[in-house]
Amino acid sequence: MFNLDTHTPFGARVVKRLQDEQVIWLTTVRPDGIPQPNPVWFLWDGETILIYSQPGAKKVSHIRQNPRVALNFNTEESGDDVVVITGVARIDPDALPVNRNAAYLKKYTQGIFDINSTPDRMSQDYSTILRITPRHLRGW
Repeated sequence: MFNLDTHTPFGARVVKRLQDEQVIWLTTVRPDGIPQPNPVWFLWDGETILIYSQPGAKKVSHIRQNPRVALNFNTEESGDDVVVITGVARIDPDALPVNRNAAYLKKYTQGIFDINSTPDRMSQDYSTILRITPRHLRGW
């Protein structure tokens, strides 16, 4: 796990964004080496980042072939507030599904309904669970 010093202004900002932001960009790598960034919903548990995915999504096959990933938030309009996290992803068959993950539902219930879905349907459609362990952090 990366060293996240929450006593620095940068570290405190990173933790706040990990807790509060609705979307993070997940970049996986295709077999031919081309990076593939995608915006995703996520949940930070204090140590790892959880992402629910459709089983047939390309990001899942990319991670099976190459577990190294990058995550980043949008910057401010001026290009400031940069946060880039690199880490290792894995498929987590033991994680709770969407409809049983209280923290995820607290964060995304409105979003789930906004896309005309339900927690039960999300659990079925997004049944592959990715768990990312951060290794490095950079930004300003």
